[in-house]
Amino acid sequence: MSKIIAINAGSSSLKFKLFEMPAETVIAKGLFDRIGLDEGKIKIKYDNTQSFESAEHIENHSVAVKRLLDLLLKLDIIKDYGEISGVGHRVVAGGEFFKKSVVINTKVMHRINELAEYAPIHNPANLMGIKAFKKILPKAISVAVFDTSFHQTMPKTNFLFSVPYEWYHNYGVRRYGAHGTSHRYVAKVAAKMIKKPIEELKIITCHLGAGASICAIKKGKSFDTSMGFTPLTGITMGTRSGDTDVAMISFMMQKLKMHSMPEIIYDLNKKSGLLGISGISSDMRDIEEQKKTNERAQLAEDIFVKDVVKYIGAYTAEMGGVDAIVFTAGIGENSAQIRELVMKRLAYMGITIDEEKNKQGGQAEFVSGAESKVDVLMIPTDEELMIARDVQTLASKVRESHAKNYVR
Repeated sequence: MSKIIAINAGSSSLKFKLFEMPAETVIAKGLFDRIGLDEGKIKIKYDNTQSFESAEHIENHSVAVKRLLDLLLKLDIIKDYGEISGVGHRVVAGGEFFKKSVVINTKVMHRINELAEYAPIHNPANLMGIKAFKKILPKAISVAVFDTSFHQTMPKTNFLFSVPYEWYHNYGVRRYGAHGTSHRYVAKVAAKMIKKPIEELKIITCHLGAGASICAIKKGKSFDTSMGFTPLTGITMGTRSGDTDVAMISFMMQKLKMHSMPEIIYDLNKKSGLLGISGISSDMRDIEEQKKTNERAQLAEDIFVKDVVKYIGAYTAEMGGVDAIVFTAGIGENSAQIRELVMKRLAYMGITIDEEKNKQGGQAEFVSGAESKVDVLMIPTDEELMIARDVQTLASKVRESHAKNYVR
C-alpha cells in the first residue's frame, strides 16, 4: 500500500486528495480556495469525521503547497513526508506533445513551461505546484496528467480553425480543449448510471466552474469541445470572456491606448466573464445572491445560461442527437438554479426536471424527470481519482522497468 496525493491546481484554487493505493481509499481531501484574492479559504476533511477550516490570505500556489504539506503533518494525517510515494498533477495544456500522462522530469517541466502560451493562467500555476512538491518530496514519483490528452481524439473538422492551414502545420494552432480528465470521468460514470456501454452513447458533459467547458462525447471519445487554442474561448466563465470577435481586440487596444497584446489578453482572462459583466464578482454564488437587486448580476447569469444552452444545442445537432447531458464542477454540481434554468431552456428537446432531485446535492443523481427524453445527470467530478490512478499505473511501469533492468 502506498499514499498518492492528487493535485488539481486551478487558476485561483488548489484541490487535493490523498489516497491509499491501490485500494483508492481517500485519507484526506481539501480545497485551498480564492488563492491570490483577499479572503483565501482552506478546508480539509480527514479521518472520516475530522475537519479543519481556516480563512487566511494565500499569496500564490507555492505558498498553498507548503501550507498544505505542513497541515498534513500538523493534523497527524501523515507522520512524515516520506509516506507520500507519488504526486499526480493536473496540467491544462499538453499540446500535441502529450497524448497521455507522463512521469515528470526536467524535459517535461521545460515543455510544460513552453506550452504556457496555450494556457497562460493555468500552466504556470501547475508548474509552480510541480516544483514546490518536487522540492519538498524529491523521492516521490511525479506525474503530469494533461487536460488536453482526452481531446486528442477530435476529428480535424472539429479541432482545426478556418485560418491558413500553415498556422496549424507550422505553429500548432488548433483547438486543444481543457478539463479532459473531468469530462472523461463523468462520462464514464454517466454510462454506468444509464446502464449502457459508453461506446453506444452520445453524451454532452458540462464542466461549469470558474473555468468552464462543454464537451461532446461520441462513442466514449471527445468529439468536440468549447475551449479552443487556449482556455480563454468557449462559454462565459468566472473572469474569462469566452468567445469574442477577434477584430474587437485591435479596436479596444486603440480605444484604451494599450501598447501590447498581453495587456488586452490579461483583461480578457482576468477582468471579463461574470466579473466583467456583473462588475461585482467572478463567483456565481455572489451573482445569485445579488441578482434580485443588481441588474448586471442578473445579466451575467442570463448570458452564462445562454452560452451553455447554445453549446448544448450545437453539439446535439453536430452528433445527430444526445442521450445524456451531465452537469459537473463547482457551478454544475452546486447550483440547482443554473441546472434548472438550462433544463427549462431545453424543454423543446423533451427534457423535463425532477425538481426534488435537482435541489439535492452531494452525490451523483438523475435530475431529469422520469418522462424526460434525454437523461440529465448531476455527477460530482473526481479528477483527483483519475490522476491517482494514472500515478499508480505509471509507478508500476517504472518499477517493472527497473526490475527488468536489474535482472539483465
